Amino acid sequence: MEIARAAAALFAHRGLRATRAEDIARAAGIAPRTFYRYFATKEEAVAPLYAAGAQRWAEAVRAAPASLTVPEALEHAVHHTLTPGSGVSAASWEWARTLIRLAETSPALRKVWAEVCQTSEGALAEILAARLSSPGAVGAVGAAGAAGAGGVAGSSGGVGTTGSSGAAGPAEPAGEGADNVASPSEAPTSDPSATPVLAPAAITPHLRFAAAVAGAAVRVAVECWAAATSAPVGPDGPAALALRNLRALRAFEWSGEN
Repeated sequence: MEIARAAAALFAHRGLRATRAEDIARAAGIAPRTFYRYFATKEEAVAPLYAAGAQRWAEAVRAAPASLTVPEALEHAVHHTLTPGSGVSAASWEWARTLIRLAETSPALRKVWAEVCQTSEGALAEILAARLSSPGAVGAVGAAGAAGAGGVAGSSGGVGTTGSSGAAGPAEPAGEGADNVASPSEAPTSDPSATPVLAPAAITPHLRFAAAVAGAAVRVAVECWAAATSAPVGPDGPAALALRNLRALRAFEWSGEN
């Protein structure tokens, strides 16, 4: 991450065009050949910073209370990651603004940003699959259309961005005598009275689309904020813009069952 920070500082102060990979290596205290061991181009050096923000939001979705519907979990994650002070300072948001603006002016840097966003969508699809296969998910998804964001916004005791994940672990493998005719989403248990352990839902085309929709809602909000001059807090901050976008998706069928 030190290389990424050095690259970001040089890009911000000198400009992308005036910064060489050798300059980044020198600022990071490494040899140029060490730099190229990790990154093929100077633009790729800031990929870890882009990825850190995307991963923080996705992991906050994973760590959201299991009782929340998918829309509520997404909004919960926005509150805990896109609000300055919740793991990321206002100064860090200004750095993010600079890097995202640079991506708009450089095709090479825009490619790095796009690749990070695409990777994040894949991770989010896996997280949504895990949430949708958890106990009570069917009822939670069915209630999504009527769910409001007020409860999420008012809950200050939720899981933070640096907390441990509350997501369930992988399902136990089926034994030799397992009934392979049973529901594929429910792994057998040795105790009939025990709560069923559900296997992660398959990442269907619809689920991948759902992750892309959710990711785009947040990405566009952050990009629009970065292109403007608004403060990172308030009605035009990244969190407020992302919540506005996500609320427009409340009628979206996250489970793809209808």
